[in-house]
Amino acid sequence: MRILTPIFLALSIVATPSFAQNQKSAYEKDGPAIPVGKAFPPELMEGLSRMREAALKDDYAYQQVAHLTENIGPRPAGSGQAEQAAEYVGEQMRKLGLEVRLEEVMVPRWVRGAESAELLEFPGQAPGTTQKIVLTALGGNSPTPAGGITASVVAVRDFDELRSLGRERVAGKIVLFNEPFDKRKTGSGFALDAYGEAVQYRGSGARAAASLGAVASLIRSVGGADYRLPHTGWSQPAGIPAGAVTAEDADLIAHLAAQGNVRMHLVLTSQNMPDVLSHNVVADLKGYEHPEQIVIVSGHLDSWDLGTGAIDDAAGVAVAMETVQLLQTLHLRPKRTIRVVAWMDEENGGTGHLAYARAHASEFPNHVAAIESDLGADHPLGFSAKMSAEAIAELEPVQTILHTFGANLIQRTNDSPGADITPLADAGIPTLGILQDGRAYFNYHHSAADTLDKIDPQQLRENAAAMAVMGYALAAMDRALSR
Repeated sequence: MRILTPIFLALSIVATPSFAQNQKSAYEKDGPAIPVGKAFPPELMEGLSRMREAALKDDYAYQQVAHLTENIGPRPAGSGQAEQAAEYVGEQMRKLGLEVRLEEVMVPRWVRGAESAELLEFPGQAPGTTQKIVLTALGGNSPTPAGGITASVVAVRDFDELRSLGRERVAGKIVLFNEPFDKRKTGSGFALDAYGEAVQYRGSGARAAASLGAVASLIRSVGGADYRLPHTGWSQPAGIPAGAVTAEDADLIAHLAAQGNVRMHLVLTSQNMPDVLSHNVVADLKGYEHPEQIVIVSGHLDSWDLGTGAIDDAAGVAVAMETVQLLQTLHLRPKRTIRVVAWMDEENGGTGHLAYARAHASEFPNHVAAIESDLGADHPLGFSAKMSAEAIAELEPVQTILHTFGANLIQRTNDSPGADITPLADAGIPTLGILQDGRAYFNYHHSAADTLDKIDPQQLRENAAAMAVMGYALAAMDRALSR
């Protein structure tokens, strides 16, 4: 997940079913009745109910996450693991009878090197001692020399404080941005807002520091759990080394720097290699009535290298895969084509979705909708959606089906609800992102702790149910969703 601005700042409408109490539906057992004139045909409602119930009992998605994370492992864009993962997903989709293409994408290849840091000089230092700093390199950065660099550290809270120091107090130094991740916002259900406030320093901090002559840039890790765990991520290339220190070490450096000079030895030897050929996986379950009309269900296949990319984003790929697995198992035929896309390179530049947009731009008028899952695998609350109010109203029957396990919210946003579906959203195609409970997500995001054990199988089933029900509904409605 590589979001540089908070998705939900522009939320304008929360659409939940407001149902006529005097109109009873045959499906009232699944939730409140549907308004007259907006009901789906009974056979479609029955099919959606079957999809939901099957997904809530099925372990297909969990099996796929387990294979992607434990058998294949970390999947940085351009790596052998990423390519093996693409081939694996393509093979699984062929087994389900889908038409599969591995579409070419040129992706950046960033390789992590040695990474270490220690404080050589600080106030109150015992003779002959140093202090180890726990950190990790940020993608896209320039390396230090093999032997590292040594420089004094300037600790700032934000860009304004950095600018106030001026070049004379920054040039030749290592800049540390010590912006805490707001755990109160996260605990109150605004995790993406907290992330957006902090992640700007990961994205742009190195450039801001370099513009004033800094020799390296460090940030306080963007994450919600303080277990001396560094979180990696993408940083705009700035010509200087860039890294993320743990929250504890960020505070340590800032406290010491407030007392006097702090000098650090820093080693970050990661390399930006030449771009390499990789692939998006694009797999079609053809519609029987309008095969040219396309509904996308998707997640991104690449991950960072510290963990195994379970919640970011093997889970998203797996629930997209389960949408078509359930349709085939239940012998449900969509009117429109359901297209599973496993995006490549969401994390380190977004070249996968850009390549898809170039290759499929002529099809965009026939793209009915696109769904993405890229906020983990905890309980789904519903969807964030960039679409018209009319389109949201047309989805009220879907909310009825999802009501039984609390996944029936639809929150309207002015921004794309997912990074990889941004070109589609920008083209006016209705787009949806699964809206998961994000309170724990950023504890593990982009860290060594993003592993299979962080996924609760039942909550993953709920995510699969939300994706499958919405995806099938969009592909089986009598009329395509309004734009």
